[in-house]
Amino acid sequence: MQAVVKTERGPGGQILEVPEPTPGHSDVLVAVRASSICGTDLHIWEWNAWAQSRVKKVPMIFGHELSGEVIGVGDQVTGLKIGDHVSAETHIVDGTCYQCRTGKMHICRNVEVFGVDRDGVFAEYAVLPELNAWKNDPKLDPALAAIQEPLGNAVHSLLPEDNIEDLAGKTVLVTGCGPIGLLAIAVAKTLGAEKVYATEVNPVRIALAWKMGADGVLNPAESGATPVATLLEETDGRGVDVAVEMSGHPGGLQIALGALTPGGRVSLLGLYDSDAKIDLDARVIFPAARIYGIFGRRMFQTWFQVKGLLARPEFRSKMAEIITHRVPMRDLPKAMELLQSGKAAKVSLEPRW
Repeated sequence: MQAVVKTERGPGGQILEVPEPTPGHSDVLVAVRASSICGTDLHIWEWNAWAQSRVKKVPMIFGHELSGEVIGVGDQVTGLKIGDHVSAETHIVDGTCYQCRTGKMHICRNVEVFGVDRDGVFAEYAVLPELNAWKNDPKLDPALAAIQEPLGNAVHSLLPEDNIEDLAGKTVLVTGCGPIGLLAIAVAKTLGAEKVYATEVNPVRIALAWKMGADGVLNPAESGATPVATLLEETDGRGVDVAVEMSGHPGGLQIALGALTPGGRVSLLGLYDSDAKIDLDARVIFPAARIYGIFGRRMFQTWFQVKGLLARPEFRSKMAEIITHRVPMRDLPKAMELLQSGKAAKVSLEPRW
């Protein structure tokens, strides 16, 4: 089969012919119908400091966001059959550690990630453990089905626990409008947030943030911009009830905490290249801020929440607008250039080799 392979510990990758994978007893073999590029994939392509320290296995097929059709099943698979349409929960868990056994599989102590710790999905075929194959409505656009994984990150960030207070009537701030931030805007509006504000510097993403339904989009890079003061003014001095920090930039973290109402909550999903400093006394302790670290999706509560959102045609329409480019897999270098230049938000990869 054809696959995109990280052949050496350096920038780039190659399309090579490699052996077709064989499913194990509890695995399914999937023909890839759509994939998409995540920031993680871009880091691996560029071979930045994070990739250099995190990726241990080279050569390796990379990529992890997937939708496809089951074309083979292991002899112990009971819940899926040939012809089923599936997406990938990309965190592969051991099922035996303390976290897995206490309802926290998404933070398994021994988690492995497709395209980071083991061969991924930028290929004609991929093998998934049955546990990681989420069955889709066969009518769902494969490109949308493939981005359920980042959509799940957005949902998890906004709803980090069961029974946490509803978003209905709340004021929400999204700092950083990459694909997950854009999805978070759409989710928050769909779930009844009264106002949703966002911060972003890229003009393509600013335009998309408005399309997702943002009530205000602030550019912190503009001369004289004072995002925290503006947000406090917009909320009559109260501050936002919920902030989701998606930028991975220290400035975004300062805005999220600075604009938060006392007793509000902030979810941190963006990854930081270096230590981010905060004034714990002023920003966390005295205002009794609640901070959630977000890693992946809750397995599998978040997936059921995502399924409910995707049942709404208007939400699917918004979600589709985030996919700014659809590119054949053979043109992956072009797709990476679109992302590096800031001209694209989400790039969907079609299985054309």
